[in-house]
Amino acid sequence: MKTRFLEIADWELAESIRHYENERPGLGAEFHAEVNSALDRIEQMPLAWSRLAKDVRVCRTKRFPYGLVYQIHGDEALIIAVMHLHRRPGYRRQRLKK
Repeated sequence: MKTRFLEIADWELAESIRHYENERPGLGAEFHAEVNSALDRIEQMPLAWSRLAKDVRVCRTKRFPYGLVYQIHGDEALIIAVMHLHRRPGYRRQRLKK
């Protein structure tokens, strides 16, 4: 399975990396590595992660309070949000494909 980011989700990832890098040099790279690990888990076991809705799942990072929210379309996992798990619940709903 391949993964692909919505443009807004890619922006969220970049902003989150910047935020952590500003907190402490090198922390942004650690966050990015953790997201890549979550992407690998999605690619290996796309149906293993918690459902948020009928066709929406979230794979949480292990070290940071983030989850990758995604939908499966054929052989692709579409990342629709890089979501901080303690902020603005529900904001990503408008991104869902019907």
